[in-house]
Amino acid sequence: MINVGSISDQTLAGVVTTATHGTGLGFKVISTHVQALVLLLADGSRRRCSRNEHAELFMASLCGLGSTGLILQIQMEVGPAFRLKERQTSLGFTEVVDRLDAYASASEHVRLWWFPQADTIRLSCADRTTEPRKPAASFLWHSVIGYHVVQFLLFVGIYVRAINPWIARLTVWLDRAPTLTVDDSWRVFNLDCKYPQFTTEWALPYTSTAACLLELRTWLDNEHRSPTGLRPHFPLEIRFSDQDDIWLSPSSGTRTTWIGIIQYKPYGFNVPYRKLFAQFEAILAKHGGRPHWAKAHSLKPVELRRLYPRFDDFIRVLEDVDPRGMFRNEYVQRHLFGMDGPRWGERVFKVRQ
Repeated sequence: MINVGSISDQTLAGVVTTATHGTGLGFKVISTHVQALVLLLADGSRRRCSRNEHAELFMASLCGLGSTGLILQIQMEVGPAFRLKERQTSLGFTEVVDRLDAYASASEHVRLWWFPQADTIRLSCADRTTEPRKPAASFLWHSVIGYHVVQFLLFVGIYVRAINPWIARLTVWLDRAPTLTVDDSWRVFNLDCKYPQFTTEWALPYTSTAACLLELRTWLDNEHRSPTGLRPHFPLEIRFSDQDDIWLSPSSGTRTTWIGIIQYKPYGFNVPYRKLFAQFEAILAKHGGRPHWAKAHSLKPVELRRLYPRFDDFIRVLEDVDPRGMFRNEYVQRHLFGMDGPRWGERVFKVRQ
């Protein structure tokens, strides 16, 4: 594959129908690599679609949340297998934001991990190479001590909130050394998330990145200064993608920055996250953000219609190919059709468990 996201546990159909992305200003979401689809429609018929054949169905299905039909076949553009040479280094937040354009375009694939508690950003720059494999391991993520110590401290942080900022600073110190890795592309693209976690991610216009990051920093600094403030985990992952023309893609029509925030669940224990995520999303929305379709969010048709000029075209195609709503799950009904109530609520699956 030409580009891959931070995890590869999804089905290929799931990647396509949520406009999943990797990183790189010269690379679009992975759905744009699809050349043709074969769908099983609600009436039992099979239909092949592409940009030249049933084009509207194709454009709706590329980020259609599985609601246009079952994807039976995917014809996708790929390339020769390749290796990546990745350099990682730690920099100050202000240094990166002040020179964001230079850093974001420094390599083919750039991503940032921001540790607000330490005012530090870990910069990853990766480029294609023919050099032999030279895997690198960090003490933090690839040692028994680093992995288990951090998880135990996160667990303690559930009950002793004051240590959470200290854990982040310890993490930055453990992973402070520059690293150089040469490995198969997917091994560099993928990130071992280690612990279970709650997460949300939003996409915003690239031109709004610096202003958004500065506002996020002010908010998080205020939280950390307050004795009763929120104590977020770390890091915030920041990635980039080029604009595309897919109807419901979060990067449709604009070069995009993706910002994700997490709350770990050490040993599977739940942690507070709803208030943190709500405030994060409010700031991203203020800067023109769109939520990642594979993550939980609160937007309904009124907001989505403002964000996506082709939203009504998508609904029209959906009602045409599936008039009875066979493929409309609770998520689709809630966010795209505005259904409300316990039957369509965001916690419906947790209730069923």
